[in-house]
Amino acid sequence: MSVSAPYRPKVRAPLAVLLATSALLGGGVSAGVLLATGAVDGGAQTTTVIQPDGGGTTPASATGLNADALYASTSAGVVDITSKGVSSAGAQSASPFGGPPQSGTTATGTGFVIDSNGNIVTAAHVVDGASSITVTFEDGTTHPATLVNKDDATDVALLKIDASGMTLHPLKLGSSGSLGVGDQVAAIGDPFGYQRSISTGIVSGVDRTVDAPNGFTVAHAIQTDAALNPGNSGGPLLDASGEVVGIVDQIATNGGADQSAGVGFAVPIDLVTSELSTLKSGNKVTHAYLGVATSGSSTGTPGATLANVTSGGPAADAGLRSGDVVTKLGGAKVQNANDLVAAIASHHPGDKVAVTVERSSNAVQLTVTLGTQPAQSSTGG
Repeated sequence: MSVSAPYRPKVRAPLAVLLATSALLGGGVSAGVLLATGAVDGGAQTTTVIQPDGGGTTPASATGLNADALYASTSAGVVDITSKGVSSAGAQSASPFGGPPQSGTTATGTGFVIDSNGNIVTAAHVVDGASSITVTFEDGTTHPATLVNKDDATDVALLKIDASGMTLHPLKLGSSGSLGVGDQVAAIGDPFGYQRSISTGIVSGVDRTVDAPNGFTVAHAIQTDAALNPGNSGGPLLDASGEVVGIVDQIATNGGADQSAGVGFAVPIDLVTSELSTLKSGNKVTHAYLGVATSGSSTGTPGATLANVTSGGPAADAGLRSGDVVTKLGGAKVQNANDLVAAIASHHPGDKVAVTVERSSNAVQLTVTLGTQPAQSSTGG
């Protein structure tokens, strides 16, 4: 999430980009990523998309996830979100595919209650630019919500309602760090407007990277085959015990239909909890920044090949060059571009870190002082 342009391996190179009511497709031949926000009411139903998308019963049973019990114990903590007057101008301006900004639309998505004070978490792209936000609870009651804070670098937003006299059902935040491939998960949300639908599946992969609305990259994303569709964005991804392990964010498509193909992604909850106190305080969330763009090509050397080094950025100031292959940053070994994203994300602005690169068959040791990630990624690196 601190690389100055999103890393796009060959298998997911082109991205399907649909902001508000405008559909913009990138060139190429493979899967796209769709932020599964929901229906946009502009006379016809479309979807909002951004690049780069009970009852005392124990939810987990001896055989794994018990969908019926999990739904009964958690669905009351899930809310529908309606955002009016959404504008995609900010995200469009940063998109490498360009396109006209859209405004005046109504987007729908999902969120979930995190405490008894009325704080609600959703995806930032569900509420970006909204002039008004309304949340609807399981019992059908609606409440106006205010945007407390958001972080476009991780696609997370914090909303708040007046909870006076209400009985809320906060969801418990779990941990995404211990998730493994094959673990059972479930998502509750509003796919295509079907309120509080549950879908189940498994963790298909961990430590994926997905594109954030600001053009940078989110590290440690969770891949799942649970059915995720437009309307699910911002909703909880739950483990078998009913704890939130991620925020539903994007789906991969084949460049055609904007619906689930069994490859969905969630922002890891550990990343979210690490910035919750900052979001609640209204302060800006900052992220470490190296100032490079990586290449999908391989030199045969394990590591992340630098396709571009931003002039005047931390990497350039430290002496990194285009063509260098980063093999270590700080204490983390770097096998590929995903590892580099994760290594940068583990640090803070101002950290001085050692970087090892392969350059002309020689190992070169450099020291980089990481900067602060800009509000938007520059398309030129």
